This record gives sequence, structure tokens and C-alpha cells, in this order.
Amino acid sequence: MPYRISAPNTVTAASVLRDLVVALIRSTGHQALAEAAQLCTSEIVTNVYRHTAARLVHVDVIVAERYVSVWVHDDLPKELPAPPERTDHREGGLGTHIVDQLADRWGVSLYGELVPTSKAVWFRLDEGGRGAA
Repeated sequence: MPYRISAPNTVTAASVLRDLVVALIRSTGHQALAEAAQLCTSEIVTNVYRHTAARLVHVDVIVAERYVSVWVHDDLPKELPAPPERTDHREGGLGTHIVDQLADRWGVSLYGELVPTSKAVWFRLDEGGRGAA
């Protein structure tokens, strides 16, 4: 079952959207995935706020019997996230590292023809997988 949540791309977007995603996941019987979904959603939405000038952030949540997937959309596909190499002690860059550690799968999807017009950073959490409590 798909759900869509949208919010202005402001400093409070991460907390608002992660709380709504967690409430949805818990209410659909996936309590074991709620904590990982909270962390991953917060990190990805925070990256949209920090690294884009998008007006809105859209979050799609797909709830299936054995997994949940979350897609965070913005309309500025220029900055593509990747897992950082953690060879130093610099601040920042932990968001995709956290997603990489908790999600069973994650990636980036670009939308548009030859010149992308938007992107989604997505992750999937499987019941009994890495992010299950």
C-alpha cells in the first residue's frame, strides 16, 4: 500500500516527516522497522534541506507484508548521495553511512529524460533484516 507525505523544505522537515513515517510504519504492524526508518528518513530529509534549494520534500512510503520502503523526493538532481569513505574525523557525511548500515537496500533514482529533473533517495527495510529491532 503506497502513502505520500509532503512538507516544505525547512529546518523542521526532517522531524515532521520522520515522525509521520514512524507513525505510519507502527500503525501498519511493522514496529520492528520503526527505529531504522526513523533514522534513515531523518538523515535523507536532512540532506535535502542541507544540500538543495528544493521548495518541497515528498516522501513516499510503500508498506508490504514483509518490508517497508521509503522514497524521499526532491526536484534538484544535481547532488547525488553516495556512501562516504570514513577515513578521517570530519563532521558530516554520516547520513548515507547510517542508511547504508541500516537499510537492506538503498539507492538513488533519477527522473526525467536525458536531463534529469528530480531524484529520489530510497531505502528498503525487510522484516528480519539489518534494520529490524
